[in-house]
Amino acid sequence: MLLEIENLTKVYRTGVRANDGIDLSIDSGQISGLLGHNGAGKTTLVNQVVGLLKPTAGSIRIDGADMIADPGLARRLCSFQAQSQVPIDGLTPRQAIDLLGQLRGASKADARRRRENLVDALDLGEWLDVDAARLSGGVKRLVAFAMAAVAPGRVVMLDEPTNNVDPVRRRLLWQQIRSLADEGAAVLLVTHNVVEAERSMDRLAILNAGRVIAEGTPAELKAGLGAELRLELVIDPRATELPVSPFGRSVVPVGNRLMVGVPMDAAGPAVAWAEFLQRAGTVEEFTLGPATLEDVYVAMVDGLGARSAEMEEGFDASAA
Repeated sequence: MLLEIENLTKVYRTGVRANDGIDLSIDSGQISGLLGHNGAGKTTLVNQVVGLLKPTAGSIRIDGADMIADPGLARRLCSFQAQSQVPIDGLTPRQAIDLLGQLRGASKADARRRRENLVDALDLGEWLDVDAARLSGGVKRLVAFAMAAVAPGRVVMLDEPTNNVDPVRRRLLWQQIRSLADEGAAVLLVTHNVVEAERSMDRLAILNAGRVIAEGTPAELKAGLGAELRLELVIDPRATELPVSPFGRSVVPVGNRLMVGVPMDAAGPAVAWAEFLQRAGTVEEFTLGPATLEDVYVAMVDGLGARSAEMEEGFDASAA
């Protein structure tokens, strides 16, 4: 494995245990995702891998080298797009991307060539020479990705790279993320977007309260839910109690909706039951479809509850 994380633990001076014995490995050519609530410990984990935060315990290795012992090497081997916007006001995208390429060791010609390819691929040409202070949040996110990808390291860490990006360019961005993996990088991506994670990632780790509570491919995680179909019931606000599922699978309330796991061979009975509930006035409407990664995520995390926001995603260096 290219990136190997073992028993990674981070306890802040305040006593908050942000990461708690995390084991994770990512190979070259692979896009792996960290999925979890705000405060689950995702950004704390990423900051430790890139050498910005020292772990309390555990190990981080890239190509067998100890990243905790040599955080400078970690920053050379890792490309990083932070969760926060990059402070590039006063620079144009052209200048910012070229500068990062050269800081990461690329020649001027190579940085320029790579920047031209990224700008074309992400459809950023119209903003190439515009002061970053005048760019929208979505365009700034794309520029920040290009800065991380212009001279990519062995490991590429992307923290919420699609935030504020419009749907068309989001697809272009995912194509470039896949290209990084295809070119041999190990990509670790933090996201809240379950739909994107299911569609675009090779493996996922679900974090809650600083621990990995599930890991695998999207298909493996869905199989672990024990349901092939999802019956979504919209509960009538006048209903006095929630219906009890007859299917022996997961039942997860989300607001005024009830997500009910249903075996594939029980599709007919599920529709009949939902129609009965609708006639009885318990349910306003219903839909039946394939189980999704969102069902897995909600079933695993929603009942556990997220840790308090005191376990900050953006770490406080004074508490490290």
